[in-house]
Amino acid sequence: MKKWLSVVTTGLAVVLFASGCANNTASGDSAKSSGSADEPVTVKIGVVGDDTRVWDTVKDRLVDDGIELEFVKFTDYSQPNVALDNGDIDLNSFQHQYFLDNFNEEHGTDLVTIANTVNAPLGIYSEKIKDISELADGAKVAIPNDVTNGGRSLLLLQTAGLIKVDEDKQQAPTVSDITENPKNLDITELDAAQTARTLQDVDVSVINSGMAVDAGFVPTQDAIYLEPVDDTSRPYVNIIVTRKEDEDNEIYQKIVDTYQTDETAKKIEETSKGSSIPAWEEFGRK
Repeated sequence: MKKWLSVVTTGLAVVLFASGCANNTASGDSAKSSGSADEPVTVKIGVVGDDTRVWDTVKDRLVDDGIELEFVKFTDYSQPNVALDNGDIDLNSFQHQYFLDNFNEEHGTDLVTIANTVNAPLGIYSEKIKDISELADGAKVAIPNDVTNGGRSLLLLQTAGLIKVDEDKQQAPTVSDITENPKNLDITELDAAQTARTLQDVDVSVINSGMAVDAGFVPTQDAIYLEPVDDTSRPYVNIIVTRKEDEDNEIYQKIVDTYQTDETAKKIEETSKGSSIPAWEEFGRK
């Protein structure tokens, strides 16, 4: 009898301990609305790359609200949405709306935007030329190989006057949709994470802003051609994303409130040297 009671008591203690741990997360029922400085709620947010300087300032300001941000870093764009849908992370912040829409359509997921963060213009970079007008016939060009950033890159090359694409493809042209290529550019599609690393092997490379910053570039200074910021930029505004069932989570909304502030805007200006623009000021909360 004593041994049996010991087993039952130990088992009950384990269950109670596990329950207490489960409720101290952003997805636990008792943690939906608040944490505390003594017992903070941990929120895992997925990012791509190593630069978390803007998010670090948000993390510091959330401590007094009992919210602890934990950064989960990914090396490419294929992973963070899968991790979010699987429940491995609570939020992610790495993509634009068009990328998210395409992911949901392809994978049958229901991930949603809860906030706008920055507008980060795409750029054309080179170690061989200083101006886009210097690009020679037959030049080698690298672009990202995912549907959304690849299409965006081709539209940027078109805006730069280098090619023309089928206008019926709207925001998603592919290399096969190029209708005019007067310079006979040799366009190679690579994983977005490789576009900066291949600069020595190509004449120009189209690089996402975050990847460019991670590679040591200042887009407004180092890009030989930078994507214009206008009304057509909205689909490419970077966003904070979560699962549909969590879009009204009060903790997540508090994170949004803390992000979309003048203090964050100043940090964005400082760290990007003006290359990224606080998107909520231009396009609203989400």
